[in-house]
Amino acid sequence: MRRGLRRSHNWVQLMKFCLVGGSGYVVNLIVFALAFELGNLHHLVAATIAFGVAVTNNFWWNRYWTFAAREGHAGFQAARFFAVSGGAFLFAAAVLELLVSGAHVQEIPAQAISVVAATPLNFVGNKMWSFGSGIRDG
Repeated sequence: MRRGLRRSHNWVQLMKFCLVGGSGYVVNLIVFALAFELGNLHHLVAATIAFGVAVTNNFWWNRYWTFAAREGHAGFQAARFFAVSGGAFLFAAAVLELLVSGAHVQEIPAQAISVVAATPLNFVGNKMWSFGSGIRDG
């Protein structure tokens, strides 16, 4: 881990991942708010719909820009990306439910917090597994 923290390209990738994630974050919150407020859906259903829309955007940008993993098989990368993202989503959904039901935080701010809380898990999983074969340590 210490060796990885010393490599500048890891920090560049983290910044790119955060920019892509930022766009996905905005997409996620907009879709969540529309599904929750206008669609009158339960917060976990709205979060699931928002996840589906945002994760598709994020896969494309992370594959082609963040990790430049065009050499790997897109289908395998997508399967791993969606598995990692799905795990991060389950973590975020648990945080969302705890914030809404346990701490009585309003749904939209709770969604915003839960997505941020899951970001480190998502980054590490995608860097190490989803796009790992296309990354060179140099």
